[in-house]
Amino acid sequence: MRIAVFDDMSQCTTSAVEQMLPQVSAQRREQALRYKHTLGQFCCLKSWLMLNELSAVCGHHSDFLYNEHGKPYWPDGPFFSISHCQQGIAVAVDDKPIGIDIEAIRHAEESLIERVMNDEERRLIAKAYTNADRVFTRLWTQKEAILKMLGTGIESFEQLQTILSECQNTGISEYPQIQTVEKEKYIYTIANGK
Repeated sequence: MRIAVFDDMSQCTTSAVEQMLPQVSAQRREQALRYKHTLGQFCCLKSWLMLNELSAVCGHHSDFLYNEHGKPYWPDGPFFSISHCQQGIAVAVDDKPIGIDIEAIRHAEESLIERVMNDEERRLIAKAYTNADRVFTRLWTQKEAILKMLGTGIESFEQLQTILSECQNTGISEYPQIQTVEKEKYIYTIANGK
């Protein structure tokens, strides 16, 4: 497994975007330019360059294909996952299914917590008091990373409420190993198949 995290978002400038555009495939260039803001363009391009650097040992890859849920993949491998937020970009590559999610730590509205967390997770968040936002973000990245690894994306609120408990309460081999890393302004989680 190879992971890269970029968090010097001071480099997110129009000039950096212009410098990266010729370094990526036409598909990725077109995708980046669909973003209206510099942050989205920068993250789209920078993540592609990070991915190509991580996957260099596996040979050069150009365009992605997409599964029925919109997850990008290379038909000849390796498996990879990309995520970005206002605080950073995270990329993971492995020879088995992998998912990564990075999120800035931010306040979670009670209505969101009610929709996406189960009773036990809501209790953990409530118990955290001053660290509630950090606990919510940690749980959220775990859920997203697992769903990215599975290649399904978010299908329902019920799925979000149960995905972690399903992973913890079953011995089914397709459920992932989870590693969460906490930084000052963001949290990221990697989920990979066993």
